[in-house]
Amino acid sequence: MGLDFMDNTGVDYENALLNAGFGKFHYYLLAVCGLIYLNTAVGITILSFVLPSATCDFQMTSKDKGWLTAVPMFGMLLGSYFWGCLADTKGRKVVLIATLLLDGICGLISSVSQYYSLFLVLRFFNGFGVAGAMGICFPYLGEFQPTKYREKILCWMEMFWTLGIIILPGIAWIIIPLDVEIKQDGFLFHSWNLFVGICAIPSLLLGFWLFFFPESPKFLIECGETEEALEVLKDIFQVNSGNDRALYPILSLQEKEKISAISHKTSKSVRALSMRKPREMKLLLSEIWLQTKLLCKPPHLRNTILTCAIQFGLTTSYYTLMIWFPELFYRFEEFESAHPGQHASVCEVSSIILTNGTTVEKFCGDPLNDSVYFHTIIIGLACIPTSFWLPLCVHKLGAKFFLIFSLVIAGAVTVGLYFVIDSTQNLILSCIFEALTSLGISTVYCVMVDLFPTNLRVMAAALSLTFGRGGALIGNLVFGFLIDLNCVVPIVLFSAMLFISGILCFFLPSTGGESLD
Repeated sequence: MGLDFMDNTGVDYENALLNAGFGKFHYYLLAVCGLIYLNTAVGITILSFVLPSATCDFQMTSKDKGWLTAVPMFGMLLGSYFWGCLADTKGRKVVLIATLLLDGICGLISSVSQYYSLFLVLRFFNGFGVAGAMGICFPYLGEFQPTKYREKILCWMEMFWTLGIIILPGIAWIIIPLDVEIKQDGFLFHSWNLFVGICAIPSLLLGFWLFFFPESPKFLIECGETEEALEVLKDIFQVNSGNDRALYPILSLQEKEKISAISHKTSKSVRALSMRKPREMKLLLSEIWLQTKLLCKPPHLRNTILTCAIQFGLTTSYYTLMIWFPELFYRFEEFESAHPGQHASVCEVSSIILTNGTTVEKFCGDPLNDSVYFHTIIIGLACIPTSFWLPLCVHKLGAKFFLIFSLVIAGAVTVGLYFVIDSTQNLILSCIFEALTSLGISTVYCVMVDLFPTNLRVMAAALSLTFGRGGALIGNLVFGFLIDLNCVVPIVLFSAMLFISGILCFFLPSTGGESLD
């Protein structure tokens, strides 16, 4: 790309990005955002390995496990819109750092929790933090990308999610089987506690690493801070080209007019408002309310409704089944060990709980079989082909194609779970389900970066995530209550949600060819 050294006064953001080049900075940014997304995969699915291992320590029944998997989703439900509002008013970077540090600190404390109720509260705050990190990392990454690279770069984020799904069971397989037991004055510490603590450390490291990255220049322009945005673009130019930042050819950036609740009441940027001053806090809340109303009015209302509904159906099914897959593998192993040579469906295997006592009595004290970890790693490995397929073919087939394909096929696979008769068939369908639904989730995030303008982008993502987390909360509670009683109901429910979400994707506009406005 040639650099134009003419007086480019008032250059639009897309041209300013192109003149900053595409190179090392963007790869560094993809690395940190990708690792944040990987970390959210770990944070969301970590309880799938804690459930069987912590059964004895907390004396949990299936209902208790349902609550334990639901509480982080409740935290994500409340955290999604809270962090989204902050990110669209105070900045992407500062909110990302806050969410990561909160997740890491609460994760470390929960690893030494001695009481089920305290563990529930801490995992709530873990979910509260993870929601912000997941909802913001895509817009933060996307706002640094020129149009021709943006969709493909965002699609590579799916690979990091896949790595998280692979790495987590590997870490669990190494740590949880260890003979770790500390008993002193009522204090208990086992290998699963160590596992939880180790998984909390990356959040803290990523939070500190983000201090070395800039705020989104597109967000700064939206806040009226064009000079600060220009300085960020100069830094990007220097990292990418190796030239002195003074050689960056753009002299000034176009300011974008924005309808703002504070524009006529104070000369301060939205980002500069203090949450500790009542008057400025009131102005900040007015800005948030204005932007929320904009999402619920044309031309954004249609896309808001569609994305919220799609997220609800997809997330309800994905997070519920993904968290419970290791538990189902465990139950299959128990059944096949007790009844060699016999076949049974998922529902029949789960019904053995009713005839062999409570979950605690049945499964307490037995370590997870190695095959459970192995099967979960295989599920992660099954996502690798789709993780490459998405970024390599998204320009040819379109993001909408991937959404419709993944959701409809995943719905059919969910129906198939009712008909499996052994652990091998269960594993095969679980692999297909995970590969397709994780593909769908990442694609939804990619699409939303293009669907909404900068000042509404994170808030729109957060609103749809709120609906999705609400569905995940309900799904985990329903699954925990019904898995031992009537597992046909959740299977039918989740498959129907996936089919409906796939149909709704037909009504989404095509994306990928627009510059960020």
